[in-house]
Amino acid sequence: MSEEIIKHTAVVTGASRGIGRAIAAELAEKGFSVAIGYNGNEAAAEETRKLLEELNPGGRHFICKGNMGEEADCQQLIDRAAEEFSRIDVLVNNAGATQDGLVLRMGADAFDRVIGINLRGAFFCCRAAAKYMLRQKYGRIVNISSVVGLHGNAGQANYAASKAGLIGLTKSLAKEFASRGITVNAVAPGFIETDMTAAMTEEARMAVLREVPLKRKGEPKDVAKAVAFLASEDAAYITGQVLSVDGGMGM
Repeated sequence: MSEEIIKHTAVVTGASRGIGRAIAAELAEKGFSVAIGYNGNEAAAEETRKLLEELNPGGRHFICKGNMGEEADCQQLIDRAAEEFSRIDVLVNNAGATQDGLVLRMGADAFDRVIGINLRGAFFCCRAAAKYMLRQKYGRIVNISSVVGLHGNAGQANYAASKAGLIGLTKSLAKEFASRGITVNAVAPGFIETDMTAAMTEEARMAVLREVPLKRKGEPKDVAKAVAFLASEDAAYITGQVLSVDGGMGM
C-alpha cells in the first residue's frame, strides 16, 4: 500500500449489483476510491470493480467478501478499507436481504436473518467506521432504508422492521456524531428496477405503479445520485434526515 493518503474514499456494502453497483459507480465517477463489499457473487463484484476502474482509472478499487450479518465480516471490511486507503470518508450501508411471508407463517429464522443483515450489519459497519471517522473529524454515513420502512407492507414485517430500524439508527447516530464533523443520513428508495422487482408479476408491477405519482419505476441511478449528494460537501449541513427516492409514492 502506498503511503499517499487518498482523500476521497468510500465503502459500499452489497455493491456487486443493482443499487449498490450504481452507488459505487456514481461515487467512482466523482473521484472516489471504492471498497466493494459483496457476499455471494464474486464474478459480479469483479464486474463492478472493472466498471469503477473505467470510470475512475486513477482510483484504488477492490472487492472484499463478507456476510454483513456477521460482526467479524463487517469489521474486516472496514479495517481493510482503512488499511488500503489510510482513511474512510464515506460509508454506504446498502447490503440487504428479503425473506417475505405473512407474519403468522414467518419463522424466527426468517425474521432474524433479515434483521441481522439489514439492521445489525449496518450497526456493525457504522460502529467500525465511526472509529476512523471520529479520529479524522470527518465522515459521511448513508444508510439505505426503504419506503417500506416508512409505511410498512403486508407480507414484509421483517423487512419493514429492519428498514424502519435503520431510520432510528440513522437519527441516533446523527446526534452522537454531529459534533465531530460526521453526518448520518438515510435514503428510502421506492419502486426501483432491480432483480427483486423484475421477478414480480406484471399484475403486481402495475399495482405498485398505480401508487407512484410519477407513473414510472425508478432506476438504480436515481438512488445513486441521492446517495452521492448526501456523501458530498454540498450536504455538509444535512444530517439525521431521510431522503425518499420514490417518485412521490410516500406522499
